[in-house]
Order: sequence, then C-alpha cells, then structure tokens
Amino acid sequence: MATSTVRDREDLGRQTVADLLERLGGIPARRVRLEPMPGTATERDVIEVQDREGRLCELIDGVLVEKVMGFQESVEALLLASSLVNYLQVHDLGMAIGADGMMKLFPGLVRIPDVAFISWARYPKGKLRRGEIPAVVPDLAVEILSKGNTRKEMARKLDEYFRAGVRLVWYVDPKTRTVKVYTSPDQVVVLEAGDTIDGGDVLPGFRLPIGPWLDEAARTGPRS
Repeated sequence: MATSTVRDREDLGRQTVADLLERLGGIPARRVRLEPMPGTATERDVIEVQDREGRLCELIDGVLVEKVMGFQESVEALLLASSLVNYLQVHDLGMAIGADGMMKLFPGLVRIPDVAFISWARYPKGKLRRGEIPAVVPDLAVEILSKGNTRKEMARKLDEYFRAGVRLVWYVDPKTRTVKVYTSPDQVVVLEAGDTIDGGDVLPGFRLPIGPWLDEAARTGPRS
C-alpha cells in the first residue's frame, strides 16, 4: 500500500496542471484545492475542510475537488429528497440521504451524490460516529447537474458509481428539464418534463412527475 502511494505521488509529480485537470474530468481549476498537495489528500482532509470552511469536497486520486452545487440545484435536490422521504415513510425500504452525505465508494474515493437512497441491506450497521465517512454504496445516486460540471467528469462519476455497485443513477439537467435514468453505464433512458420518474426495482411504486417537481423548485413567491 505504501509503495503504491509513493508511486502514485511520483506519477502525479510528473504531470502538468493540465494533465491533472484532464484526469479529473476536464474540470475547472478553481475547483481543485492545492492544500493538501494534490496526490496527498485523505478522508480526514475532506472532513476537516467541511468542519473548518463549510465546503464540500470529493476525494479523487488523492486530490480534493470542490463539489459544485448552487442555490437552485439545492432546492431541486431538497424537493426530490422530500419526495423520497415521504415514499419511505410508507415503504420502509431504507434511508434517503441529502446533499452533504459523503460516501467512500472505494479506498481513496469519496463521492457526494446530491441525493441518494441506501437500502437497509446496505445501510451501515452499528452506530456511526459523527464526522465519519461510511464505506457504503447507495442503491440510488442522483446528481443535479450544475454549470461547473463537465461531460467527462460526469462520465467518470457514472462509471465509478456502477463499478462500486450502485443499482440506479439519475442525472437531472434542470436547464433542459430532462432526467437521464441509468441502469448501467450504457443503458440509459432520457425522460422529459412531461414524463414521470419511477423507482424501478430499487424503489417499487415511487413516482415523481418531472415538470411539476422542477416548476415547484423554480417558484419565487407564494402560490396564487
């Protein structure tokens, strides 16, 4: 393990900044933190940045990458999570996780879906210590796309989710009012505003009309 870590750091040291950004998914440089030095970051650093600065970072190849999420995306994620919570109050299948739920998918890889569902069969057993990042793979991972996300970044994340064992992934694009429903990296159905998301085998009976959900998130005043 130590030898592998040293080799990874040496490989990183031979890269340019452009190489690093490309490997991380072509993301903007403003999202990559330079402290701790890229290639040396750990889960503890992820937790410390959140505690100290209130910023969410994912851990990728020893690099802290700031999570992109704006005001409007947080509203959309919250409304979706609320619908999942209401569903789970009736169908006690597991737990819904919000937008700051860090999860260790593999050693050295921490991802933070905007919304997630973890079935009781996968849910961490025993009492979790506060500030701990559980090694858990959600059944459903949802990403609300933001302006700062790149196509390559989301492709890499999709591959990681399914390699880790995620069963269902939703990529929500509020700009186009579409939802891409993935059951594998190469099996996708694109839903539009007039369609309804359903939970499939992961959340049997869960249904959410896309248009009304996004319309509710876009409200700026009381209902007339």
